[in-house]
Amino acid sequence: MELMYEKARPKDAPVIFGFAKELIETYETDPDLDLNMALAWTKRKIEKRIGEYTRVLADGETAAFFRFVPDGERMELDDLYVLPAFRDRGIGTAVLRRCVAQGRPVYFYVFTKNTRAIDLYEREGFRKVEDVSPTRMIMAR
Repeated sequence: MELMYEKARPKDAPVIFGFAKELIETYETDPDLDLNMALAWTKRKIEKRIGEYTRVLADGETAAFFRFVPDGERMELDDLYVLPAFRDRGIGTAVLRRCVAQGRPVYFYVFTKNTRAIDLYEREGFRKVEDVSPTRMIMAR
């Protein structure tokens, strides 16, 4: 399987938001969080920063999206989403390795109950460095 990376397009924003919404609705159980406000903020963030997102193509088909941006001395990996039809094919692993290969420390936020993602991150050497809410933590390498 050949992976290619290209800039996400404005028409990709609703797809990316759909994945974000699904994760938030699945894993965000903090009763003190205004879910509608969180979803609205997420949608605005994606639309405003769509030019910072990367679209991953597997054999010419859109397979994943992610945002990888500098944050001081580190790089933040944000919104890594692999489309369901492309899961369990090494695409998430390939994206993580590509980000780590940039040579700067990498971190990201992850829902504490998203065990599938956490298992992948730990296999790639990431560890929890901070709890940021009852439902989210930061992992880094």
